[in-house]
Amino acid sequence: MNDSGVPQEGHNKIPKGWFAFFIGVIVFLVVYVARFTPAISGWSFYKQYDEEMKAARKSAAAAPANPGMYVGKAEAIAAGKGEYEASCAACHMSDASGGIGPNLKVALKYGSTPGDLFESISAGRPNGMPPFGQQLGNDKIYKIVAFIESLRK
Repeated sequence: MNDSGVPQEGHNKIPKGWFAFFIGVIVFLVVYVARFTPAISGWSFYKQYDEEMKAARKSAAAAPANPGMYVGKAEAIAAGKGEYEASCAACHMSDASGGIGPNLKVALKYGSTPGDLFESISAGRPNGMPPFGQQLGNDKIYKIVAFIESLRK
């Protein structure tokens, strides 16, 4: 026997569980690269994004273009109140009397018609009013307009 007193680890084998884990990681990486590399699979986040944007444009085009369509309807006013409290009350107060933003119960600088209110909410206004069009969508903005109109009467 050649026992030099130095530990020899050349004959130890890797445990079967660790070997299986190692092979599993390699298989996962190969599948992942093959599936999500655009040059190999053809999959692309940009294609998916373009499809979603086309669908959103179609639904936006299909939406009615009448901001006053919910004005005076109790169900829409109730839904608009909830949306108003979630998105608008922080700046305009819960009773629309104004805070950081202007009082919404009186004549406004950019117009007070339902169309003007829709444009202000959707596209925003200079010096403080951010656009909420993408965040809320047309239908929720129409309901918020109906709620604001109900406060004026």
